[in-house]
Amino acid sequence: MTTISVTSVSKSYGAFRALDDVSIEFRDGEFFGLLGPSGSGKTTLLRAIAGFVTPDRGRIAFDGEEVDRTPVHKRRIGMVFQSYALFPHLSVARNLAFGLEVRGDPKVETGRRIEEYLALVRLSGLGGRKPRELSGGQQQRVALARALITGPRVLLLDEPLGALDRKLRQEMQVELRDIQRRTGITTIFVTHDQEEALTLSDRIAIINEGRIVQVGSPQEVYERPVSVFAAQFLGDANLFSGKAITGGLVLADGTMIRVSGQCAGLAVVRPEKVRIGRSAGAELNTLKGVVMQSVYSGASVVYRVAVPVLGETPSLAFVQNSSGELHAPGSEVTLAWDAAHTMAVAP
Repeated sequence: MTTISVTSVSKSYGAFRALDDVSIEFRDGEFFGLLGPSGSGKTTLLRAIAGFVTPDRGRIAFDGEEVDRTPVHKRRIGMVFQSYALFPHLSVARNLAFGLEVRGDPKVETGRRIEEYLALVRLSGLGGRKPRELSGGQQQRVALARALITGPRVLLLDEPLGALDRKLRQEMQVELRDIQRRTGITTIFVTHDQEEALTLSDRIAIINEGRIVQVGSPQEVYERPVSVFAAQFLGDANLFSGKAITGGLVLADGTMIRVSGQCAGLAVVRPEKVRIGRSAGAELNTLKGVVMQSVYSGASVVYRVAVPVLGETPSLAFVQNSSGELHAPGSEVTLAWDAAHTMAVAP
């Protein structure tokens, strides 16, 4: 398929810098998630790759060939938006046929490809329906088939599941990943949903204020965030600050927290790595606190624990409900976790 290289790309709108010297490579055939808050620049980057936005400076290349002066219709990209952008007055089949007819494909070939791509998205037999006669998930699959039917080099997805309810969204995540794997097309996916990015992506880039914060596999970015922003944006994180020493940091009351990596005074630990109980056990890092709140969700319990040395922000612990034991608000408990799960981060 296609490798996409973005080199030193910047884009400003007046005083607002949407992209700030962005360099990143999207590998051939991978499913890549662009993750960030609203206004971070992720959609601007996607639209620059598509050709809808012209960068102020920098270079975008497909397989080493610069496309900065190549118009949108010649870049061979497929794009799916959150709104689907289907033609409401046309049937499903006519929606799929539109791009093929514009480029002059023979009718026999067009008909064959429509049936092929309806089957790909599991909508065989529904070509005669109008978009309004389909469910949200079915409309999303029509939009996906329409984007793929012209044989694009790259598939660009801009919050494509944002309009779906939670259950349907989860079902479509599975469908989308399966279709991408079967087609092998290089896919770039914009989302602000952390769980969605972790579920779908081969690699993730976290973007903030027009800059790339971190790039890596979902496991790398989640387990080893490089900054406080990356740690707190991609899931929950307990943050510790103190005086950096060899192998860890010292909190305000003199408690030492052992840290994995070279610490500069800040460290985080994910709540699911924290054990909670009335005794410390054999873990290396421990802090004492009082349960403020427990939220029972069946398979797990989320605890908010007041730890005096950490100030007003409560610590979080996600505990699997294996024993059925609950710690009531007001209970004195010990939070305990392994030093290997305490990650040094930058401000």
